[in-house]
Amino acid sequence: MQDLITSPSNPLIKQARALRQKKARQESGLFLVEGILHVGEAAEAGWHIETLLYCPERLRSGFGRELVEKLASQNIRCVPISQTAFESFSEKENPQGIAALVHQKHFSLSTFPSFQLAVALVSPQDPGNVGSIFRTIDAAGADGLFLLEGGADPFQPACVRASMGTMFWKPFVQTSFEAFKVWAKKGNFRLVGTSAHATCSLTAFCMDERPTVLLLGSEQKGLSAEQMAICDDVLSLPMRGRASSLNLAVAAGIFLYGLKN
Repeated sequence: MQDLITSPSNPLIKQARALRQKKARQESGLFLVEGILHVGEAAEAGWHIETLLYCPERLRSGFGRELVEKLASQNIRCVPISQTAFESFSEKENPQGIAALVHQKHFSLSTFPSFQLAVALVSPQDPGNVGSIFRTIDAAGADGLFLLEGGADPFQPACVRASMGTMFWKPFVQTSFEAFKVWAKKGNFRLVGTSAHATCSLTAFCMDERPTVLLLGSEQKGLSAEQMAICDDVLSLPMRGRASSLNLAVAAGIFLYGLKN
């Protein structure tokens, strides 16, 4: 049984706090996962947990305590810490008292599994949107995510939190638009773009048997003319009110359910 860490200046606590920044995540290859559900999903999905941090003062859930015991029995380093130490890196108002330092996974286009419907985002800026789209991909029964041309980091805490653990179950690739374009053409995948100005509506669209990728632009700029040019189809959503656009994650959800059905 390890001694309770009480100081926010402890090196392990400082490391957890540093993982809120992209530079620390890139240098260490780790990222921070916080919350009972999220840590449990990471563990169940087989992600490599480096260290589990738990706060006995805040960990009131029986499931949470069982999770700590289970991970400890698997020889994962489980470290008790004080409430002050936990709150020094937590970004939640009422933290549940459990977090993990987890090794990142990096998938490639060449090893992406076979799929029927996936989503590609071009330079998404809001990590919360990316996390919500992971969650929607899971809910709609789609198969994975492509993150093109940088943008929000999928290992950023806000993305991990918004995904509600679903990011641990869906493959995702970070790559350039050019590499994605070559790969999609070689695989004869159907690319379906989105634009408020498209003449074809989602309601009039029919899927075929080809694996399909829904291509969405960034929150501010949408898809460029060059990006729409590689699409087999470009769809719009009917906008019947005063709003001219939707939140990226909301639009992704509507398109995914429409394409699946």
